[in-house]
Amino acid sequence: MFQESSYKSKMSKTIDIFTKELNSLRTGRANASMLDLIKVDVYGQKMPINQLGTITTPEPRIINIQVWDLSNVNLIDVAIKKSELGMNPQIDGQLIRLPVPDLSEERRLEMKKIVKSMGEKCKVSIRNIRREGNDDLKKLLKSKDISEDQEKKFERIIQEYTDINIKIIDDKVVSKEKEIMTI
Repeated sequence: MFQESSYKSKMSKTIDIFTKELNSLRTGRANASMLDLIKVDVYGQKMPINQLGTITTPEPRIINIQVWDLSNVNLIDVAIKKSELGMNPQIDGQLIRLPVPDLSEERRLEMKKIVKSMGEKCKVSIRNIRREGNDDLKKLLKSKDISEDQEKKFERIIQEYTDINIKIIDDKVVSKEKEIMTI
């Protein structure tokens, strides 16, 4: 039998991933999730910074990383400098301070394009899930496991999920663009 809930959960996982990616974008305000995508090569594996220290934002333009193991401080420093965040870490013992610089107008416009592009990729993923669902329905119809009426009903349900999720993506893109353009 056809399980529309599996396609619904695939779509919501896609939205979750998109939301995480959006939160990791630098918008001029300090945000601990900006460091989520940075992986540090320690202990023979790549680990996220939040597993190597405590991340706090004591001020709107500063991120502090209290590193638990002194030997990881330089490794985290190098990973941050290699990332595309454009931040310059300041080391004070086991504390790394990351001043978040203001975004230039040019960089803000660039970030808007990146957000739009991320949104489009997410929409493509949602549509691919819809296509996958519709293909599965056609197979079930062909093997006579469902009737044509059931196929149409399930296609409508999948299309509703698709429309809802695309609207969510559009809303998140607009919201992030406003956040980026706010000085």
